Amino acid sequence: MAIRYIDADEVRFTPNDGVFVDVEFAGSGEVICGLEPRRLFPTSGLTRYITLLDKDGNEQAVIRDLDRLLPDAKAVIENALAEYYRIPRITRFIKTEEKFGIWMWTVDTTHGEHTFEIRHHLSSVKPLYDGRVLIKDANDNRYEIPDVNALDKKSKKMILPNL
Repeated sequence: MAIRYIDADEVRFTPNDGVFVDVEFAGSGEVICGLEPRRLFPTSGLTRYITLLDKDGNEQAVIRDLDRLLPDAKAVIENALAEYYRIPRITRFIKTEEKFGIWMWTVDTTHGEHTFEIRHHLSSVKPLYDGRVLIKDANDNRYEIPDVNALDKKSKKMILPNL
């Protein structure tokens, strides 16, 4: 089956339970329910190339660019993506300690206080070109520091030796 590319006003999206959406194709009237939008390039392509997966993980369509969708359709997809890619943003470091190469970090985030382990520091903490830092803990939970330079002095001191 050929991949369907969605470019503009040829579809209507409606929310369907959190991270899922239903799509109706204009012209044919075909409706596909329960699709899960995911970014094909989750760190660099925030608005481009969004795949729509069915319940079996099969790709049903690809949105080339969210900005080309009608405002209502764009909002439905953005809400589903925000729910799926909800990543706590670290606002402050409370405590860091290291034992036998395993780091324990206690941080304040946009979703409350969290304590987590970092086992493989080099692969778990990724500074990005735009000043953000992405962190994956030992349980595959993700965290983000939107701007290391915006952290308070104590927090910077705790994280900068680790970058």
